[in-house]
Amino acid sequence: MKHFLIVVDMQKDFVDGALGTEEAVAIVPDVVKKIGSFDGELFATFDTHSENYRQTMEGRHLPVPHCIKGTPGWQLDEQVAAALDKRGYTPVEKTTFAAAGLPAVLAQAAAGEPFDIELIGLCTDICVVSNALLLKAIFQETPIAVDAACCAGVTPEKHAAALETMRSCQIEIK
Repeated sequence: MKHFLIVVDMQKDFVDGALGTEEAVAIVPDVVKKIGSFDGELFATFDTHSENYRQTMEGRHLPVPHCIKGTPGWQLDEQVAAALDKRGYTPVEKTTFAAAGLPAVLAQAAAGEPFDIELIGLCTDICVVSNALLLKAIFQETPIAVDAACCAGVTPEKHAAALETMRSCQIEIK
C-alpha cells in the first residue's frame, strides 16, 4: 500500500505573515518532524492568488491579500521548505480552499495501487477540511486521516470544530 502525506498551505502568509497566528507558528516543528519521518510520498498544496485577489469571491469575503504568487508570503515557511526539499515532494497549486486537481495527482501517483492519505497544515477550518472532504468524496474507500497536532485553525475553537466535522465524515483524527 502506498502512503501519501498532503502538507496543506504551510506558506509564510499563513504561518507568520498576513494571516498568520501563534498557533500556526507553534505547529511548524511538528510539521517538520512529520515530513522527516513520514514513510511515503509527499505533496504540498500552495494557496495561489494573483494581483486581482480582491475582485474574487474569496477576496470579497476575506479582503486580506495573501499568497500572491511570486511574493514572499506565497513561499513555504523556510523550515517546512527545507524539510520538503530534503525529502522531495510534488507541489500542487490551488486557487481556492480545496485543490480541485489533487485527486488526479494522487490517482496518478498511486498508479492503480491502494493508498492511504494523511493531511497536515493550515488552516484546519478552511483548507485542511476542504481538502479532506474533497478527497473523501472522491476516494470513498480510501483511509484518510488528519494529524491534529500538525494543524492549526484560524482560532483554537474553529480548529476543534473542523476536527469534529471531519471525524463525523469518517476521517480519522490522530
